[in-house]
This record gives sequence, C-alpha cells and structure tokens, in this order.
Amino acid sequence: MKKTPVSFSSQTENPNMPGVLDISPEELAQKLDSVHIIDVRRPEEYTGELGHIKGSTLIVLDTIPMNIDSIPKDEPVVFICKGGGRSAQATAFAKQSGCQHVFNMTGGMLLWNKLALPVNKST
Repeated sequence: MKKTPVSFSSQTENPNMPGVLDISPEELAQKLDSVHIIDVRRPEEYTGELGHIKGSTLIVLDTIPMNIDSIPKDEPVVFICKGGGRSAQATAFAKQSGCQHVFNMTGGMLLWNKLALPVNKST
C-alpha cells in the first residue's frame, strides 16, 4: 500500500548530519501506519533484547547501497538503529540517492524502549 508523505511536528535538524531531519519516537509511534520503517542494525540486534518496531524492515547499514532500490523514493521512510547514529548515516545516504521523505528517529531503540513504546522481540 502506497503511503503518502506525512509531516512531523517534532522534526529538527540532526546536529551531526547536515540535511538530515530527526523525529521523535513518540511522534513516530503515533504515525506508524503512515511510514515505512527501516531498521539498520545487525540481525542479532534486531531480534535481541531491545527488540524492533513491529512492521519494520531490516536492512543492515552496510547493505543500504545495494538495497537502495528497495527503499521508496517518494514515500515517507524513517530509519532507526540502536542510538540514532547509524540511522542518521542511512538517512543521509538515502536522501543523496534521491529519496525525498526520509527521516531519522532520535535516540534509536534505546530511547524507544526507555519510553516503554511497543516492541517485537521475534523475527
């Protein structure tokens, strides 16, 4: 199902990656059905103690360039990782590759869990 662009009131410029927009986990949790979520952690992290967001797709950061064609260019995509660093890199790469509505989730799965937002622990 095609997802139409969505706006995030929590979006701010990433302090370490110029041009990358960060959004809050709280707002993402409210808009899960409106975005594609790509988790860029390693498989053992995805199924590990922090779990993952239901409906997210695992594409390890190192493989983003080989999988860039599977990332929607004109639909909203939010990248996540453990703490927000790797996902910011993925967001920057996707933006440079022509993806228009890409965002980084602030704080990664560490903050998502700290806020007690829902997680999946199975594959």
